[in-house]
Amino acid sequence: MVNQATDAIIEIRGLVNRFGQYVVHEGLDLDIRRGEILGVVGGSGTGKSVLLRSIVGLKRPDGGAIRVFGEDLQRLPPTRRARVERRFGVLFQRGALFSSLTLQENVALPLIEHAGLSRADAERLARVKLALAGLPPESALLNPDELSGGMVKRAALARALALDPEVLFLDEPTAGLDPIGAAAFDRLLVTLRDALGFSVFLVTHDLDTLYTVCDRVAVISRKHVLVADALPAVEATDDAWVQDYFHGPRGRAASHAAQRTETR
Repeated sequence: MVNQATDAIIEIRGLVNRFGQYVVHEGLDLDIRRGEILGVVGGSGTGKSVLLRSIVGLKRPDGGAIRVFGEDLQRLPPTRRARVERRFGVLFQRGALFSSLTLQENVALPLIEHAGLSRADAERLARVKLALAGLPPESALLNPDELSGGMVKRAALARALALDPEVLFLDEPTAGLDPIGAAAFDRLLVTLRDALGFSVFLVTHDLDTLYTVCDRVAVISRKHVLVADALPAVEATDDAWVQDYFHGPRGRAASHAAQRTETR
């Protein structure tokens, strides 16, 4: 991991999200800093993915403000907002690849639609992005249904990186992967962050991922962010869910594994 700058590129203040009478977030505050990998955790129903969708513009908040690169997204005209949102890359939990397109075509699509590249140039660059995500050249012409779960995640990552985003949003990227595949994805994410310098907003339940890649962890509880800090401070938080999550058997195992890795 690298030392992080303290400047926030995304500032969330007083966020409110509700579905009918059900309030998911109320008065939620959170910053995402330049160059960091921020892990976001919380119990089921705490609105981790809802928060991600609010930031990237897929759900309009019911209150509060989200400032991205110094601009309030809710107050921007549609064309300006679209330009800001193109500085995001998003990897959804199940990949969300188009099943009727090859991997090359999936990654090329945003380059054609948003960057205005010709199909030939877009597919040439798509092959570079697939290689960057650790996929072999021959995978470019495969369809998603011909891939393993790990390859689907890497292909979705390549598409998320297509427009050279400044912030990468990942929703449970290691869900469904075996431990070896999940560990490989974690290493790839850190390598790409270090090489390309983007920030990462990472929703996950994977304790190994939290201990391996995250510079800070934000815990969502009782409709707001309970704590957002480096793991030692989060682990010490006086909250029943936090203590059960980080100090239960799986949390202790992940912590010990991370410590062994750091001492090698």
